[in-house]
Amino acid sequence: MTFVVITILLACLPVMAVSGRRAAWPPGLPVPRPRLVAAGGTYEGSHGHPSDAYVIQERLIAVADGGGGEHGPAAAALALSALVAAGPDRTGAREADLEDRAARATAPRAPTRTGLVSTLDLIMLDPGENPCLRFAHVGNGAIWHVAKGETPQPLTTSHSFDGGPPPRGIAPEVGTVPLRPGDRVVIVTDGVIQAVGIPRMAELFTDGSSPAACLDRLYDEMAAVEPKDDATVVIAEFVTV
Repeated sequence: MTFVVITILLACLPVMAVSGRRAAWPPGLPVPRPRLVAAGGTYEGSHGHPSDAYVIQERLIAVADGGGGEHGPAAAALALSALVAAGPDRTGAREADLEDRAARATAPRAPTRTGLVSTLDLIMLDPGENPCLRFAHVGNGAIWHVAKGETPQPLTTSHSFDGGPPPRGIAPEVGTVPLRPGDRVVIVTDGVIQAVGIPRMAELFTDGSSPAACLDRLYDEMAAVEPKDDATVVIAEFVTV
């Protein structure tokens, strides 16, 4: 009897599979949703002048560095607020649009505050049929792409402006990179680069630990050197479930 039942079930499997693909998604079950799962934080610098700020959303992550001067915190906060107010485009922002957003976000907000500018690293997830990450970069931070099982690759070029924000009017660096489930993207400010160094960062990015565990390791290593400037890290993993 058991043999007969198993035979009938095996015969039905192809039909069940085809029917499952054609039927509507059963109500009440979670729907796969491409998104960025991230862990981030700022290690406060020893000189006591806050400079960094960041925002993490489902499809938008941005990190700003106001330079640590008098207007540093305000510059970083204003740069991020401009991006959050615009929100990620539902169809994925074009590179030209992303460049315009980055340029507007890092520009001075008032004629009387000519120094109110900020470095900025911005990523937006385009979860279309072929998921990709669009990025924009201004200043001395960095964005890294860590494809699953591969060597980390920098997506941007870090430019030094003597420890301060970029000059007014500098053109943002923009680009696009395809994503696969398990890929990671890491954003760091120059405080992390100076404290840990690029070779060591690349090692930590690929040690197989979770984003939160990787962040903890970076914190431990920054604590050993006590960076003067704020050091911000955001580690985001692309998931589809």
